Amino acid sequence: MRKISFPQGDTVPVLGQGTWMMGERPERRRDEIAALRLGVSLGMTLVDTAEMYGEGTTENLVGEALDGLRDDIFLVSKVYPHNASRHGVIAACERSLGRLRTDRIDLYLLHWRGDVPLEETIAGFEALRDAGKIRYWGVSNFDTDDMEELFDAQGGDACATDQVLFNLSRRGPEYDLKPWLAAKGLPMMAYSPIEQGRLPTTGVLGEIARKRHVEPLQIALAWVLDQSGVIAIPKAGSEAHVRANRAAHDIKLTTEELALLNHHFEGPSRKRPLEMI
Repeated sequence: MRKISFPQGDTVPVLGQGTWMMGERPERRRDEIAALRLGVSLGMTLVDTAEMYGEGTTENLVGEALDGLRDDIFLVSKVYPHNASRHGVIAACERSLGRLRTDRIDLYLLHWRGDVPLEETIAGFEALRDAGKIRYWGVSNFDTDDMEELFDAQGGDACATDQVLFNLSRRGPEYDLKPWLAAKGLPMMAYSPIEQGRLPTTGVLGEIARKRHVEPLQIALAWVLDQSGVIAIPKAGSEAHVRANRAAHDIKLTTEELALLNHHFEGPSRKRPLEMI
């Protein structure tokens, strides 16, 4: 598994596991737990979740799934903006720790920009770090101007990453956000790297996949993984899907294939507002 480093020094796999909408249907619980555990065994040891997902039910699932594996994983969770005041973020983190059955979160993110002043959130994150409750902190869904404001705030340059929507059909961050992060030495975390399975499986994706005897969405994920400085966190609720994601990591797209994809899914020629889903 290829690795990537945060500016603080920790190294993680470029392919992790997302968990959005997991844990919300009891009949899928056993399969989802098995999928997460398999992913860890296959090297996808970065696991991303959030207090928003199922209003805590997903964190409960992750805590159960990773029981006995805590020291093998890099655990990421996110705090609601309305919980991100100086004291609110500490209380929210404590609740997440309880659901996750752990004493620390490796990377704790502000889920999106809210009304709480960034200085308050930073102070709360730093207090959590000083107490050993989190190891690093970062943000999610921050555009370039938000990142500049964050880094201008006291302590804001301790941010470890920005997690954003990024895939073949959502390439807006390439124009300025991704280069900005790279200049600061921050990896970009890509959520929904295959657009939740909604990318077209015909056309160029289907053509490349047929020639390689793989699935079109594996090609789409391989494209994200080919981008420098990017960590992809696709969700997989079954063991078969986990294995397909892991296999996508080993697909090395040719120059010709990349050119075809970049022509069909054209990159941005101007600034686009950051998208969220």
